[in-house]
Amino acid sequence: MFDRNESDKGDPGQGREEKIVSRRTALGRGVGVAAIGVTSALATAVSTPAATAAPGRARRADAGGGSGGSLLRSVAGIRVPGGEVARRATAFAREASSETLFNHVMRTYLFSCVLFDQRGVHYDRELAFLAAVLHDLGLVEAYRTPAERFELDGADAAQRFLEGQRVPQDRVAVVWDAIALHTNVAIAARKRPEIAMVAVGSGADFSGNGVDRIPSGTLEEILAAFPRAGFKQDAVDTMLSLCRTKPMSVLMHPFAEVGRRHIPGFAVPTVEDLVLAAPFAE
Repeated sequence: MFDRNESDKGDPGQGREEKIVSRRTALGRGVGVAAIGVTSALATAVSTPAATAAPGRARRADAGGGSGGSLLRSVAGIRVPGGEVARRATAFAREASSETLFNHVMRTYLFSCVLFDQRGVHYDRELAFLAAVLHDLGLVEAYRTPAERFELDGADAAQRFLEGQRVPQDRVAVVWDAIALHTNVAIAARKRPEIAMVAVGSGADFSGNGVDRIPSGTLEEILAAFPRAGFKQDAVDTMLSLCRTKPMSVLMHPFAEVGRRHIPGFAVPTVEDLVLAAPFAE
């Protein structure tokens, strides 16, 4: 899936093997750095008051799951909020999103709950759910602006929706921050748990960071309820779409690396370009 760069093509042999080893080494280092962010988020969150009781390991309810059925009441013992606003937010996200994207935002919530419940962290479950289920609206065509980063598009779309539901402004602000910061776990980790949870949960689903902390049976139930449905390729295609249609929105953004790798002549400046172009002699 990722082997599209022309520089990787050529005669098989030692050169290609060296590139594969080099890529695996770099990937391993990147995962290690990202894992530090997950550990930091969980360590920071554990300083908050512990929840009075962790959810039990009940089996998931009989209600349908995924993007096609009614909302599950629980998955792998993790309660899914069922209040009016939560139900409307779920319907809104499901209507706007592809099956792959909707399942991702649901896994984001479920993974984050498992990881934070393990530490006995106290958090507002409905607020964490709203932030998670609405966090990728900025990837949906209907909510994309011409130039803003997708995180801001998503945060703004979620804010408009929640304000329309008359959710109090202080709660809307938490959801906005959680969505705007979800691609930077190091910063989100310093914020309240509901904000950190979106970064940790989406990161776990996006690259696997922290998944090793989730019991195998729990992981299997979550994936059965909300299958990945081609998530890896869909994620790469979506990143490329943003790079092609609104390239300056990925300036100093990790998605820019996908554009540089796959799009010939991708002209978004690097950080080095920006520093060297500054109007000073030195």
